Amino acid sequence: TKTQTNNIKPWYWLDKQETNSVIYVSFGSTTTLSNKEIEELAIGLEKSMQKFIWVLRDADKGDVFAGEERRAQLPEGYEERIKGRGIIERDWAPQLEILAHPSTGGFMSHCGWNSCMESISMGVPIAAWPMHSDQPRNSQLVTKVLKTGLTVRHWEHWDELVASEIVENAVRTLMASPEGDEMRKRASELSIAVKQSVMDGEGYGAEMNSFIAHITRELSHLN
Repeated sequence: TKTQTNNIKPWYWLDKQETNSVIYVSFGSTTTLSNKEIEELAIGLEKSMQKFIWVLRDADKGDVFAGEERRAQLPEGYEERIKGRGIIERDWAPQLEILAHPSTGGFMSHCGWNSCMESISMGVPIAAWPMHSDQPRNSQLVTKVLKTGLTVRHWEHWDELVASEIVENAVRTLMASPEGDEMRKRASELSIAVKQSVMDGEGYGAEMNSFIAHITRELSHLN
């Protein structure tokens, strides 16, 4: 049976947390982490001493052609040690609702386009960990153009293991430092601007397309 830590739904758990106190960790449905990457990420989140929701889908770990589903392994005793401070969700989670929750103050993401747009819309800064495709460019948009996030792993080191110390430092910087507070402030201001443009315009679709075109032009300047 698929369960989450403490058998608590993360969006209910969020209601009990302080504003901007939780980092949401999710790498989408097309990214698979190795066992060693999962271990280092787990240790980094634990050592950061920050509250978190980590979506770790079992379905992404298996060999579908062999009919195998490999359960993502966490360090021994991990879920007991993070009890009350962290939630491991091993199934689907309502990402937009989590990002919109006032307790969510950061998002560790692969920087897929949809995730970036949802994070921008909800005013949540990103700890960028690009994996493939357009994600490296999207991460530069977030960190260098909009300045609403920081980099966990630089793309030129895509083939290197991200050590737990790097994860720990990135999470602490985003969630518990003046630098992170500034990113949150800029992300909030950008979110307000996006929502205001929708309210002032003729419709969501036209205004959002205009916004996308604008930031796409900004992104092209990085090339």
